[in-house]
Amino acid sequence: MSRTLVSTLLASALTLSTLSAAQAAPATYAIDPTHTFVTFEVKHFGTSTNRGRFDKKQGTVTLDVAARTGKAEISIDMASISTGTAAFDGHLKSKDFFGVDSFATATFVGDKFVFDGDKVSEVSGTLTLLGKTQPVTLKATSFNCFDHPRLKREVCGGDFETTIQRSAFGMNYGVPMIPDQVKLVIQVEAVKQ
Repeated sequence: MSRTLVSTLLASALTLSTLSAAQAAPATYAIDPTHTFVTFEVKHFGTSTNRGRFDKKQGTVTLDVAARTGKAEISIDMASISTGTAAFDGHLKSKDFFGVDSFATATFVGDKFVFDGDKVSEVSGTLTLLGKTQPVTLKATSFNCFDHPRLKREVCGGDFETTIQRSAFGMNYGVPMIPDQVKLVIQVEAVKQ
């Protein structure tokens, strides 16, 4: 084999090795607040379902698909609650429920990611609400990454769900007439940085 051919093959192998390493490296994504919402659902005296969402949130997600690892850190502004009814929002902000004067933010930190192929299927971590931290596991009902045509960057996201017991965080108002079980849904999209 000629020296030039050997040099070319070595250079090509080194380039491929470098590209593979770059693709396997962890990537950081910033939460897109216009496509990310935290919503909740709870039965109202066993009849209809009350729903609400938090409009202000921020955070980052780090994904390493090759290593099957990740980390999510999301902060939620509890005063940004919106149910569509101002009086109900005011009651939810009070010390009966979220106590936003004393506990302005809630945080989710997920550090255990489960993958199904190259898609995230579950994220486990902790939720801090009303100053108390409890373990939670969010199940993905969908997950996808795509090249955003306008942003010219990769965007990853999906819908994640869990059910918590609000009393575990000290939110006892109305239990058991207003159920202890609260369904949380996190719709998230994050832009690669």
